[in-house]
Amino acid sequence: MSSSHSAATMSLTRTERTIIVSLWSKISTQADLIGTETLERLFSCYPQAKTYFPHFDLHTGSAQLRAHGSKVVAAVGVAVKSIDNVTSALSKLSELHAYVLRVDPVNFKFLSHCLLVTLASHFPADFTADAHAAWDKFLSIVSGVLTEKYR
Repeated sequence: MSSSHSAATMSLTRTERTIIVSLWSKISTQADLIGTETLERLFSCYPQAKTYFPHFDLHTGSAQLRAHGSKVVAAVGVAVKSIDNVTSALSKLSELHAYVLRVDPVNFKFLSHCLLVTLASHFPADFTADAHAAWDKFLSIVSGVLTEKYR
């Protein structure tokens, strides 16, 4: 587990951490909805991502989409709760995606973008330019951690 990679060494300011944790308190109450909508957006905008889910019913609002969306948002929650050590918090998830699922790392960037759009649409008053920047930076860190094992 090397922390010399750019994403792992990118650090959040105190203000950015506060913004992330504060918005997370609202996101977590709607985790299923946010996760489902994020995945629906991902599969609509980046249909190539569907190849990793050949056994899923990918129709809008399907039980499998909701279940996986919940898992995705829960993983983001783990990262938020371990905001000072995302690398350690997501190590097992990183190994799973790199060695078992073999997900193309670009998909983490696509997913991050879709999550940002979903957050902006659900929390327009909270999703200021500063919040957008903080969450973008945070999700870049998360994506970087998830792709560390590929190197």
